[in-house]
Amino acid sequence: ALPIDLIWRKRVIRCKIFREKWMLDHGLSNVMEVIKRQKWESLFKRRELVHTDAVKEFYAKLTMSHNRKKDVARSKVRGVEIVFDHLQLAPILGIPGNNGICEYIKEVWEESKYTKSLEITRRFANDDSIMEARRVKSVEMKPFQRFIHFLVMKNVVPHFGKRDTTSYMDLIYMDHLIARRLVNLPRVIIRHMSYVISVKDHELPYGDWMTMVFEAFGVPLVDKREKNQRRESGSDDRLYDARVDVEEPVIETSAAPSIPVPSTRGNNTFESRPSCPSGRIP
Repeated sequence: ALPIDLIWRKRVIRCKIFREKWMLDHGLSNVMEVIKRQKWESLFKRRELVHTDAVKEFYAKLTMSHNRKKDVARSKVRGVEIVFDHLQLAPILGIPGNNGICEYIKEVWEESKYTKSLEITRRFANDDSIMEARRVKSVEMKPFQRFIHFLVMKNVVPHFGKRDTTSYMDLIYMDHLIARRLVNLPRVIIRHMSYVISVKDHELPYGDWMTMVFEAFGVPLVDKREKNQRRESGSDDRLYDARVDVEEPVIETSAAPSIPVPSTRGNNTFESRPSCPSGRIP
């Protein structure tokens, strides 16, 4: 793990909210089907405050143990011991955790046991003539694939970075989701937590979801008065309300049907693209 002071300097990443009604109204029923297939819809629509200092303390004191059957996270926040594996984390988040894929591949182009790296590259670049595995740019992806990339990089294995290029980990989980393979998200979360405390260039993920963990273990969290005092004082150690990040983008109307897809120009902007076919996943 990194030195504690380096972990405290990292930013906390907030997950994104996917509203079912808004997505269905904008022709994204196939994306919503992916979420429902995994039974993640209740988690993906939750709004939670991000307790930044508590999240940083959790990661600064985090230790991990791994074996073939389970991964266990251990930490202490404000004097409260926090210990959980994927089976204990699942009911806290309200999602399944007893089966599904949990492979976590960080080596560049290490082969997944479910598909080949070159096949993934060709599939998401939509070009069978590619001869070498590589990252895929968003302009090469279909709108549906691009939105699944947004979902993966914001909620499955969250990371800061440009939306115009995928990481190999992004491609692996995009492939799993579109192929309808069940993903063991609680175990992926624990493995991702283990990774981010070992590298300098990765921020601290699942900031708002960690509030549910803190509440489950009885960690004392600041109340609204302290929240307001910290905001008024301009302190860097303050709370962030998840609602500021989930305003629905304004979609310009036009004669041709279009859907909003994540833009490469900003964190919370969308662009119009030709509509994805609704209905079942291709």
